[in-house]
Amino acid sequence: MEPLRVLELYSGIGGMHHALKESCVPAQVVAAIDVNTVANEVYEYNFPHTLLLAKTIEGITLEEFDKLSFNMILMSPPCQPFTRIGLQGDMTDPRTNSFLYILDILPRLQKLPKYILLENVKGFEVSSTRDLLIQTMENCGFQYQEFLLSPTSLGIPNARLRYFLVAKRQSEPLPFQAPGQVLMEFPKIQSEYPQKYAIDTKQKSEEKEIQPNICFDGSTQCSGKDTVLFKLETAEEIERKRQQDNDISVQMLKDFLEDDIDMNQYFLPPKSLLRYALLLDIVRPTCRRSTCFTKGYGSYIEGTGSVLQTTEDVQIENIYKSLPNLPQEEKITALSMLKLRYFTPREIANLLGFPPEFGFPEKITLKQCYRLLGNSLNVHVVSKLIKMLCE
Repeated sequence: MEPLRVLELYSGIGGMHHALKESCVPAQVVAAIDVNTVANEVYEYNFPHTLLLAKTIEGITLEEFDKLSFNMILMSPPCQPFTRIGLQGDMTDPRTNSFLYILDILPRLQKLPKYILLENVKGFEVSSTRDLLIQTMENCGFQYQEFLLSPTSLGIPNARLRYFLVAKRQSEPLPFQAPGQVLMEFPKIQSEYPQKYAIDTKQKSEEKEIQPNICFDGSTQCSGKDTVLFKLETAEEIERKRQQDNDISVQMLKDFLEDDIDMNQYFLPPKSLLRYALLLDIVRPTCRRSTCFTKGYGSYIEGTGSVLQTTEDVQIENIYKSLPNLPQEEKITALSMLKLRYFTPREIANLLGFPPEFGFPEKITLKQCYRLLGNSLNVHVVSKLIKMLCE
């Protein structure tokens, strides 16, 4: 088999390239393109022999694309226009322009690629940009399938639900194709339980997310029918976490943690402990879950990723139940007993499936590492999709 000539768009720190290597599909990345200078430094550090174009995609002409003579595109366009915490500007967001340019230029290429794989945030599947993507795929003669997948389905203890599209230029449908549906699992499982793992795109249905009843006074009762046992968690939410930790098909976090490193720079500062105590998603090394790490991890607390409790003999429930009756200084002392720390960049990279040889240049700061990883993707999920698409 002739090696595939792969064009990597929005290459970032090289998550797609690592996934391609892991898939073992014979391939060569003929060019990677990204405008982020810090991400490009990391990419070059890990792939010094790959042609990296530090320019905007709109700045590349049709002729220049044709000269690259690629037959596969891997891409992860900006997700900000579609994320649920953003403005959801969709096509009106200027950050969508480069992707709209790709969709415009694709049908005009001298030779259409055989394969396309795209990753984006959950929410993309209900956007007008997605509708234009699908229309372009159909007009160009691609067979395609959409997915919403999380690494937990591969036994990785990290929730990172993302949209994926795989497309192949051929006349017959893909063996796993389910027209009009976004599959919620990899096809093998989907074929066994089609109703459980698919949603109809026509219904534009949203994944249910459990929202805790918020109670800022530290009391155990809140408005509504649920009782908050400790922290800002309902009984329902605690049960969900308990079930996740008992799911032996998922690995424990301890398999992804670093040994023998100085943890002092990763401990949460006392001010953060006090201010955000009720909002933290706290996990232990034996847990089989963690929340999605975002680009704000390490700088912001709420909703940016889990923190790790490093003392095994301290009962978190007891600490939290004691807080309402303690003065401020003693609250900090009590919370400090948990020895809560951030995950290190290497640990997050492990959870995202980056190989041991992946690294950051020395001049990249801790904050930049978190930001770049938060913008990246899960290598194992993409690798499996590439294998599936090319087999």
